[in-house]
Amino acid sequence: MVISEQGYVHWQGTFIERRFPWWPITRLGIRLAFKRKFFKFVFSISLLPAVMFSTGVYISERLDDFQFMLKGQDRLLEVNPAFFKSYFTSEPLLFLMVMIMVLAGAGLICDDLKYNSLQLYFSRPLRKRDYVLGKMATVFFFLLILTLVPGLLFVLLKLIFAGSFKFLANYPWIPVSVIAFSLLVTLFFAFYTLLVSSLSKNRRYVSILLFLVYIFSNVFFGIFYSIFHNPYFCLLSIQCDIQQVGAAFFRQSPHYDVPWIYSFLVLAAICCLSAFVLKRKIRGVEVVK
Repeated sequence: MVISEQGYVHWQGTFIERRFPWWPITRLGIRLAFKRKFFKFVFSISLLPAVMFSTGVYISERLDDFQFMLKGQDRLLEVNPAFFKSYFTSEPLLFLMVMIMVLAGAGLICDDLKYNSLQLYFSRPLRKRDYVLGKMATVFFFLLILTLVPGLLFVLLKLIFAGSFKFLANYPWIPVSVIAFSLLVTLFFAFYTLLVSSLSKNRRYVSILLFLVYIFSNVFFGIFYSIFHNPYFCLLSIQCDIQQVGAAFFRQSPHYDVPWIYSFLVLAAICCLSAFVLKRKIRGVEVVK
């Protein structure tokens, strides 16, 4: 009796084209983030600045009722471009965004490298750009809730409480600036998170590195600035670079006498570095149709 060994048989099926092939990756990333220890607490705390500024919008239209609290500080609650710049570039908000990335973004690529999951991803009709987009969309979900949503909400609340469109008549470019700067900051932090997450298979190491790179960039700037008193050292600080660009987007004077485009180029360079590293690190067997 002859025993024949059956070799490889080519699959005759057809791939199902999905409009958003990256969505399952994003959905899983969001679900896992909420299961992380302390994440729900930190995410709730990160919403407090938006609540406080929303309250400020309401008080700005009811100044007569809150004079006993303001004590002549009415100008601090004036809703204008400086108001939006103060929210988007505030140190507490930027710090909380980093903490969200530490808890929710550290393992986005790190865990896949650790458990050799990339081969499983690319054994399906999934391209590298879909994989990266799915991971970045996880970051976008959380950060846009802290930036874009509150920014547009401030504009809407101002119009509702004021009962007129005078605010938009005076500053018609504010909604565009809110959208553009929110996308810019979110895109930068997404690239920054994926860059660090792809450098190691140890999630704890990645979490520490995400936090320390941001913190020590500020520390190094403070040290060099205190010694040489040269404002161009602000380019070493991620926080200062974001604040410089934010001031330009909302047409405010930057804190340091440095052209904002230099800070923008620094942020863009980090994004380009991230794209280069991701292209080299993300490897797998891609399905060829």
